[in-house]
Amino acid sequence: MKAFKAYDIRGVWGTDLNEEIAYRIGYFLPEVLPAKTYLVGRDMRLSSDTVFVNLANGLKDRGVNVESVGLSTTPMIYWATAKYGYEASVMITASHNPSNHNGMKISGKNAIPVGYDTGLNKLEKLVESDIKPVAVDKPGTISEINLYSEYIEFQQQFIGNIDNLKVAIDCSNGASNIFIKRLLGDTPYYINDTLDGRFPGHEPNPLEAENQEQIKELVKENKCDIGLLFDGDADRITFIDEKGQFISPDLIIAFLGNYFLGEKKQKGIVLQDIRSSRAIQEYLGKLYNAKVETWRVGRAYAALKLRELDGCFGGELAGHYYFRDFYYSDSGIMAALLVLRLLAKFKAEGKSMSMIVKEISGYYNSGEINFTIEKKKEAMDAVRDNFMNLEKPERFLNFDGYRLDYQDWWLNIRPSNTEPYLRFLCEAKNENKLKDIIETVTGIVKKFQ
Repeated sequence: MKAFKAYDIRGVWGTDLNEEIAYRIGYFLPEVLPAKTYLVGRDMRLSSDTVFVNLANGLKDRGVNVESVGLSTTPMIYWATAKYGYEASVMITASHNPSNHNGMKISGKNAIPVGYDTGLNKLEKLVESDIKPVAVDKPGTISEINLYSEYIEFQQQFIGNIDNLKVAIDCSNGASNIFIKRLLGDTPYYINDTLDGRFPGHEPNPLEAENQEQIKELVKENKCDIGLLFDGDADRITFIDEKGQFISPDLIIAFLGNYFLGEKKQKGIVLQDIRSSRAIQEYLGKLYNAKVETWRVGRAYAALKLRELDGCFGGELAGHYYFRDFYYSDSGIMAALLVLRLLAKFKAEGKSMSMIVKEISGYYNSGEINFTIEKKKEAMDAVRDNFMNLEKPERFLNFDGYRLDYQDWWLNIRPSNTEPYLRFLCEAKNENKLKDIIETVTGIVKKFQ
């Protein structure tokens, strides 16, 4: 089924996902993730109420109780799952996908993610099977609970004194609207600050350049110190500096080290994904003698790895930030509060966001380049072999594609887990070297298209 992905369930509503499929997911989920009670939240998409009704009825007919928090961010569901000891939860959302999509993010005890390799594969087979659901003699119950005040109280501990900052915030008409004004008040400049599952402002994907245009203009027009851009379900966030320039999300991992390793003096490994800049290790190593671990892309892997390492925090190039203090899960709002807290202190010392980013990284970066290609493995191997035959890398990683690290540059090439792309990214200290690498890789990959 098209809706079952590596990390979650997601697809076009009415095509990849419909009422029957949502009901069958609810009915068969307890076979994959046994629990007496499921915590369920949903975003503001126009189809989310319908998804909830069918999912909840499926769970109920299996004898499972459903506790609904109603409208929610995805991170609030992670937090509540772990804090209140739920053995299973579902967040109904299609995250950053367009308005005609919907889906589900499923977690087990302690908010441990359920991915395709850890249960969604089995669930998919059950949903596709010819087994006809039969309601149990003693059905479960469906009830509503409210956790807003508890969640807001938890997030408030991360708010610093930011009176010296001018802040612009684009909520993308998404779920961040539920909480962000309650935390930061009316002082920031807000846009797309109503809950609207049609996403009239722009699509809720903060990595797409066209979706960044409004927040960039807002920052420049109002001479703001920083801009915040949330995705649809508020598990991701990206940042714009005071010049209206997009900040590569992996560099924010390094910036956040000033809170966890600096201000709080926490101990533990920092986690980055395989696409992340080498500048993270260089910056955090120099300031805090920190160890940075590299791992696979996606929450289904990152949250588990951070827990395994008992790392203090980590992040991904896509704008996910994971925190030990958040049950090893990701939260766009928590990341936002911490970035503002830190920036206020740096501004008091005379440093702007662009100055800090320049201090973090001295690399030229290609950005993620996507190739539409059928022979992904053959193209990846050809790229790997070309560079390794020329010079042995200082480090070679062969999970989630390949990463080759050399003294002054590195590259990563990997197949997308959710889209029909081969993704390539590289960094170099020298701009001409960066151009050479891009041209070489492009030439190699084109032979397989």
